[in-house]
Amino acid sequence: MPQAPPNGPVSIVIKAYNEAPHIAACLESALRALADIGGEVVLADSGSSDATLAVAARYPVRVVQLARPEERSCGIGAQLGFEHASGAFIYLMDGDMQLSPYFLPAALELMHLRPTVGGVGGRVVELNSGHLEYRARAENPAARQPVGAVDRLDGGGLYRRSAINSVGYLSDRNLHSYEELELGLRLREQGWTLWRLPMEAVSHQGHQTPPYQLLLRRWRSGYALGIGELLRASWRSPQRLRAVLRLHEMRIYLGLLLGWLLLGLWLLSPIALAFKLSGLAALPLILLLAISWRKRSFERGLYALVAWHCNSAGLLRGLLKSRQPPKQPITCQQVQAPPAMKAQPEEAHEVASPTRSYPPTHVHSTP
Repeated sequence: MPQAPPNGPVSIVIKAYNEAPHIAACLESALRALADIGGEVVLADSGSSDATLAVAARYPVRVVQLARPEERSCGIGAQLGFEHASGAFIYLMDGDMQLSPYFLPAALELMHLRPTVGGVGGRVVELNSGHLEYRARAENPAARQPVGAVDRLDGGGLYRRSAINSVGYLSDRNLHSYEELELGLRLREQGWTLWRLPMEAVSHQGHQTPPYQLLLRRWRSGYALGIGELLRASWRSPQRLRAVLRLHEMRIYLGLLLGWLLLGLWLLSPIALAFKLSGLAALPLILLLAISWRKRSFERGLYALVAWHCNSAGLLRGLLKSRQPPKQPITCQQVQAPPAMKAQPEEAHEVASPTRSYPPTHVHSTP
């Protein structure tokens, strides 16, 4: 079992919720990655009811747990870990991932060479190729994970603490998804850049839940609300709002909502009932066939159509959902403390916020 690494500049923050089957491999990969660099591992648990914490107790890592499970979200998990991390650099990952031992040295080197790079990511290798959703991600990694300057670090990345401090907080506790994009928008608004290296950063197990059960789970957990929550969080910044409205999936969901409205007007119109029913049956079928043709698969077309409708409804729910102040400290309990790690000073060449114009948005669709 890997030992606690010496004090160093990197804090690896791991978000977890009921990850007992994967958390040991995840923690071991994180500790191995820090062996030559030095640092700490912070496990931010969102109220696991399985053996996640019992497994984590075998490792020299800090464990903090959300005190109010009803607040659980993707955004609050990352922010919880950040509030208890002390490194000058923060690496963010999920509890069902394994970190490559080669990534952190390469990312740190790039960030030392380029002081205005606020975050660095790499490729996320999907291991669950049998799942309908993750299969699509694995088939075209170049399009879904372009290298170079990007607008977000999907699947986690290494961030400068000084960059995070310049924008107030790591992730918005109100977001049930899209938290990495929202962070990227805030960083880029302050002139920081994000970069993806052409190398593996993590491997990802992903959900084993069947596709349609996964959609139901995302609806119940609030994950489907993320796009609406992101839209609401961006109201006060015209730059961020424009970037969100340019998202490919946002246009799809807004288009579907408009379609629902037009369909409702169609059903309320004084047209004969037979025509109404025929239109009600024909339009979804035409849409399904068009999507299936584009995706070259009826199975994928049907899943995409159902997922889009789920997310469109989630957009409305998320847009209307109340918000908590993102900077408000998160109520939690420390379950386990590792050997002490001294807080690392910021690099001498770092600045609070680089003076750069807002970079152009690089838009990539989500499945």
